[in-house]
Amino acid sequence: MSDDRETDTASEGSYQLSRHKKSPSSLTNLSSNSGMTSLSSVSGSVMSVYSGDFGNLEVKGSIQFAIDYVDSLKELHVFVAQCKDLAAADIKKQRSDPYVKTYLLPDKGKMGKKKTLVVKKTLNPVYNEILRYKINKQILKTQKLNLSVWHRDTFKRNSFLGEVELDLETWDWDNKQNKQLKWYPLKRKTAPVPLEAENRGEMKLALQYVPEPVPGKKLPTTGEVHIWVKECLDLPLLRGSHLNSFVKCTILPDTSRKSRQKTRAVGKTTNPVFNHTMVYDGFRPEDLTEACVELTVWDHYKLTNQFLGGLRIGFGTGKSYGTEVDWMDSTSEEVALWEKMVKSPNTWIEAILPLRMLLIAKISK
Repeated sequence: MSDDRETDTASEGSYQLSRHKKSPSSLTNLSSNSGMTSLSSVSGSVMSVYSGDFGNLEVKGSIQFAIDYVDSLKELHVFVAQCKDLAAADIKKQRSDPYVKTYLLPDKGKMGKKKTLVVKKTLNPVYNEILRYKINKQILKTQKLNLSVWHRDTFKRNSFLGEVELDLETWDWDNKQNKQLKWYPLKRKTAPVPLEAENRGEMKLALQYVPEPVPGKKLPTTGEVHIWVKECLDLPLLRGSHLNSFVKCTILPDTSRKSRQKTRAVGKTTNPVFNHTMVYDGFRPEDLTEACVELTVWDHYKLTNQFLGGLRIGFGTGKSYGTEVDWMDSTSEEVALWEKMVKSPNTWIEAILPLRMLLIAKISK
């Protein structure tokens, strides 16, 4: 894969600006292009890489938590109280640095993962944290809740310490006993989970919609979307301790190379600072409902780029310009950012979002 990234540099205090010009109709015209719905998975090797360490530590101990559905908020609350007698990741000092992570299954990506803070140097961590999911109760009754406990070492690597799974379809929400804190024994993972289920890191970014064009321009009916990629946090290391990451942006359904912009690559850190702003013009108000900002993070090594994780920021409706598309699959957090941007023109809206596995739309020539 040839590398056509910019060779410019930027310090933390400065940021770069790239601008993408397009006619206002280009988004709509591309809605019938076969390239945009043809999805292919990224290199097969990605799926076999684990950022978590499974099976190296014995699974023991238990976790105390409670769940409740708050009808007034339409939210599932998972109260994670504490764990006890966990396995020791540091065998010499007999301690771990554990944290708890939750998912709603089967669609891990849609609702996103939630996690507690890491409690250091203990086998009996106390959290007392509430993890919240905004979800309709009828949908919740089709889900399973997965809680897993992980040790995070100083290099941000994760080791699996055990998990518990609750089937919410058979859960009695009216039973008051079910709202009480209970202890559950931690269990082994039945099958290894690919990187998509583990930590891919996060991206700190800000979006802004500028409806009025720059002075002197015509076409007042269109506007610009500004995407400020600030930094990434806790990126996974796929090549030992080496990492040389950059961020690529495409505005779907336009998968043409013209639509693609990139940051420079930042090496030797899992927390790269990019401070790079990308501008896409030609957005009519109706395009904001149909388009989706796809941001992907890559590790550049020699002549290849390996996918680390990505975001798809849009309304997540599953459709674009009347066509059903796989890529309109934004998580609730990604949708929330896009909604805020649309509702607050000329204002930077900032968020830190978890990176996830994506099936990447093929780039059309």
